[in-house]
Amino acid sequence: MSKVAPQPRADEPRSGVGGAALRNPAATAPVSARERLIVALDVPNAPDARRLSQTLGSSAGWFKVGKQLFTAEGPQLVRELTGAGRQVFLDLKFHDIPNTVSGAVRSAAALGAGMITVHASGGSAMLKAAVEAAASSAKSPLVLAVTVLTSLTDEDLEQIGIAGRVQDQVLRLAALARAAGCGGIVTSAREAREVRRELGEGFAIVTPGIRPAGEQRGDQARVDTPAEAIRSGATHIVVGRPITGAADPKAAAEAIVKEIDLAGRG
Repeated sequence: MSKVAPQPRADEPRSGVGGAALRNPAATAPVSARERLIVALDVPNAPDARRLSQTLGSSAGWFKVGKQLFTAEGPQLVRELTGAGRQVFLDLKFHDIPNTVSGAVRSAAALGAGMITVHASGGSAMLKAAVEAAASSAKSPLVLAVTVLTSLTDEDLEQIGIAGRVQDQVLRLAALARAAGCGGIVTSAREAREVRRELGEGFAIVTPGIRPAGEQRGDQARVDTPAEAIRSGATHIVVGRPITGAADPKAAAEAIVKEIDLAGRG
């Protein structure tokens, strides 16, 4: 496996926008188990999203608005959620030239989003532009760099011309993102432990593809349970269908929060 270039540890001084990103409170492990749970509002419309957010209430610390919901309802729903006191993880995975991504991040920050995703594969200049745009906004949202989508396997990477295993590529992109000043990364829990070991503390690791034991994996190729993700070094986990598709979403969320809490103490 290719080695990742050494990166500054959490206790080393950082300067510039990178240092500012790492000082964001969301870049370190949240205080409560609820703050570590991000519920994916992967629903088709605003009424469904409102119903879920109201039903879940304070059972989750964050609510994810992704491409499906944002395309259907636009920025007004994000404003509505943040205006109601919800913390929004805006997962639009920006990937474009640096100037375009910079403008998109500024617009996302103006909506009140607390976390914003960009693709790490956009390169260093694009990542730095995103971090600078976030740092210059009033609320300084956390910029999270998406490494390798949880639906992809080693074979998928080979098909698109990327040599090596998924873990190699995740580590490569995680190091690039941290060097660019991003406050965290998005990767599956399968890679979280090695990323944490290689790059140390002081930045967020957000893990999607989370399924409680016994749940179907759906279209995810690399999945883990909430407890496995937390023990692997994740600061936050993203859970969608096991909560949003449950007969009692609030009870499902509370059960996952309890699992996070127990794992965090272990």
